[in-house]
Amino acid sequence: MGGEILIAADRVIAGARRSRTLRPGYVRVVRGIITEVGEGRPAGSPDVTLDGGTLVPGLIDLQVNGCFGHDLASATPEGWHTVVSRLPETGVTAFLPTFITAPVDALVAALGRAGGLLPGLRTGARVLGIHLEGPFLSERRRGAHRAEWLTDPTAEALHALLEPGLVRLVTLAPERAGGLAAVRMLADAGVLVSVGHSDATADQAAAAADAGARKVTHLFNAQTGIDHRAPGVAAQALADPRLHPGLIADLHHVPAVVCRLAFAAAGDRVVLVSDAAAAAGMPPGGYELGGEPITLPAHGPPLRDDGTVAGSALRLDDAVGNVARLGVDLMTAVDAATRTPADLIGRPDLGRIAPGATADLVWLGDDVRTRMTWIGGVRAFGEEL
Repeated sequence: MGGEILIAADRVIAGARRSRTLRPGYVRVVRGIITEVGEGRPAGSPDVTLDGGTLVPGLIDLQVNGCFGHDLASATPEGWHTVVSRLPETGVTAFLPTFITAPVDALVAALGRAGGLLPGLRTGARVLGIHLEGPFLSERRRGAHRAEWLTDPTAEALHALLEPGLVRLVTLAPERAGGLAAVRMLADAGVLVSVGHSDATADQAAAAADAGARKVTHLFNAQTGIDHRAPGVAAQALADPRLHPGLIADLHHVPAVVCRLAFAAAGDRVVLVSDAAAAAGMPPGGYELGGEPITLPAHGPPLRDDGTVAGSALRLDDAVGNVARLGVDLMTAVDAATRTPADLIGRPDLGRIAPGATADLVWLGDDVRTRMTWIGGVRAFGEEL
């Protein structure tokens, strides 16, 4: 943790939900914790003065399969180090590495490898746990997941996956045999459950929420929609105040008008995610997702050989900027990548600029691109001013 630092900025997004903008404002950090947030210019000389742009909380990404050429399910220690050390370039200060569908024993092995690596990752973006996206998904809505590895959730499988103690979020299809029991078991164990890759009706999605599900994975993608005579997962996600729809706002997975619809309907329940694959942050070419080949074209998201979309190449700060440019209030857009995911995974110390919070901070330029990042009050990206 750093010592004491005083940051003055032209604009600060801080305070309680429905975050308020301080023009200008300042933040004082002592030993990695925010101790003071104020409006106007601070007394004394700031250590850092930010001209233009906006100081916001560190971004939190609940769905990162990989990036910078590395798939996290199979990455080497060097690959993990690259990912956590470079994510602050994108404004991300905390995240959930995401392992997609594989046989249960392979996922258990991947969790074991991650558990052995994480203690050595002492700098860079915080790893808040692991997101398992599968294997308890719908064959009809599997997207880029391999059909032969999909399976029904059983108590035995869930115990094996939970035993390493790393799983923080599970995406599943609640309509599968044993699905609702799995939701209850996971929720009782303190794991966030997300409905995704699901062929469920709206009523089945509501039953999952009754059982403890609180999130929906990548809204509108690989799930039933909002047909007025056959409402599905997406309709329930937008209408149900218990559910937080994740949104990949690269404007490829979900077009602009549908992004606007999501925020108009769900407002501060929306969670921006990248769903980044190993191809994110890399030039066009061949990469991997869950051990399978994908290709990043010159334009658009990564693809399987059959043309199926396979993750994204999105930066989370670009997601915030994209929705802000669509007319969503910048404070709402920032909350969707900070406070909302932090609260959803039970980390009220993150995702906000307020006294007592952890000093994970990002300076976004006027283009809503990351210019500087601090983690625990220590600069993790950006040139010293």
